[in-house]
Amino acid sequence: MSDKRRSRAAAPMAAEDGLLLLQSQALAEEEEAKTKGEMLTRFLKDKLAKEERSSTLNLHKLRTQWRTVLREVKDKELRQDIEILSQTFARVMDCKDSVIESLATDLEEAEEQHAQALRSHLYNIDRLLQLQHSRLTCLEEGYSAQLEALKMELEAERRTILEQHERESCYLRDVALATEQNYAKNNHEATLNFQSARDDIKYKSQQEKQYSRLQLGGKVEVLWEQFQRAMQSYTEATEHQKIAFEALKQKDKKSSREIEMQAKKLQKLQDLVTATKGQIAAHLRESEKQNRHAREEKESVLRQLQELKNEMKQARAMAHGSLARLTTQSSAALKALARVVEKVRPAAHGQGKHQRGAAIPPHPALTCTPPSQAQHILRLAEMCRRLETEEEKVLPFYPSSLAEGDQREAQQVLEETPTEPLAQAMRDYVGLERFWQRFNKVKLEEQALEREQAALSQRNQHLRELLRQYLAGISVSQEVLSEPNALLIVERKSCVPADLPHAEGGHAQGHQSTKHPDSLSEGDAHPDPIHGSTGTS
Repeated sequence: MSDKRRSRAAAPMAAEDGLLLLQSQALAEEEEAKTKGEMLTRFLKDKLAKEERSSTLNLHKLRTQWRTVLREVKDKELRQDIEILSQTFARVMDCKDSVIESLATDLEEAEEQHAQALRSHLYNIDRLLQLQHSRLTCLEEGYSAQLEALKMELEAERRTILEQHERESCYLRDVALATEQNYAKNNHEATLNFQSARDDIKYKSQQEKQYSRLQLGGKVEVLWEQFQRAMQSYTEATEHQKIAFEALKQKDKKSSREIEMQAKKLQKLQDLVTATKGQIAAHLRESEKQNRHAREEKESVLRQLQELKNEMKQARAMAHGSLARLTTQSSAALKALARVVEKVRPAAHGQGKHQRGAAIPPHPALTCTPPSQAQHILRLAEMCRRLETEEEKVLPFYPSSLAEGDQREAQQVLEETPTEPLAQAMRDYVGLERFWQRFNKVKLEEQALEREQAALSQRNQHLRELLRQYLAGISVSQEVLSEPNALLIVERKSCVPADLPHAEGGHAQGHQSTKHPDSLSEGDAHPDPIHGSTGTS
């Protein structure tokens, strides 16, 4: 019995042990399957990484080989461009050398001209100093003579003025004595008349005062009675108005309380008003300061303006005086010229028709009135004086270009007595030689400037043409392309080998033609440094 019980108890234990073994086998199989899967994934990842490394390495090798090919192509193109640029640079350097040589020669010529001009200038300065010394001696002699004459005139005028002063002082003393006597007589008569008139007016005023006192006393009594009656009637009539006054008084108290409330409000408003007034006062002070500063500036400007006006008045007065003197002198000169023309006209008329062209016609200035002619001459002289140079102001008349012998012969011819009437008339116009000398100098300078301007304009046109040709030679445009140009060379040969593989996207395309190096500055295309193709900028 005990064995049976033991066998029955061992049976469930054996079953449990079998289940545990099955479970442990299942877990071992699952772990083995997991390890196999992990090993497979690790193997695949390693294989994928090796493939990626090998592909990147092959791609890098391919790119390096492609870059070496493109660098060779680009090197050939750059060498050709450098040869062209070196040729253009050599040509430009030759042009610059020739320009520098021409400028050096021009500089030497300019230095020679400067030395010659300096020598002539020093000679002119010496001549000018001699003329100035002689002029100063003449002016000193004239000044001393005029000073003696003025002293004599002043002494004579002083004696006459003293004698006239003595006569006038005696006359004025007599007049003062007579006026004092007349004043005393008139004063005595006036005091007598005043006293008599004062007594008459005082007596009349006393009489009128007594009469008016009597009349006003009666009128006052009548008016007092009327006032008493009016006062009684007023008290009777204003009895009901007193009652109304009491009612109004009560209303006045109520309104006074309201007024107090309103006064408080008004006080607050007044505080605000005072604050705003303070701000306004501050702004006003600032504006007053600014106005004061502006007023001071205005006063200073006005003072300067007044000083300038005074200076202008003085200048106008001096100009007016000089104009008056010139008008008188010009009127005298015009009269003298008119007399000379009247003398010359009959003599010139008898010379015949063959000498009519040589006769002296009346100057058109003689037909004008002297004041208008003088004013016109003054205006022209002022305008010409403004346009003069410093050298012309100091030395207005240039020295003669004739030799000494020619000058002596010309002087002898001028000193000879003329026989023809026309030559005799021309002797009256010898004073205009200086004028004609300056006029001829101005005409010669005008002609010289016109010729110099024509030469400079021609030279400027020539330089513009050379510059245009130079710019046409170093730049490329439609106008230059349309004309024949030896500097522009176009080659349509490909620099890339024909058996080279083409990459995706067309990046491996080479240049189809070689352009001029200056054409790259147009901004239309620039070469790609890696692929060797032109990209649009």
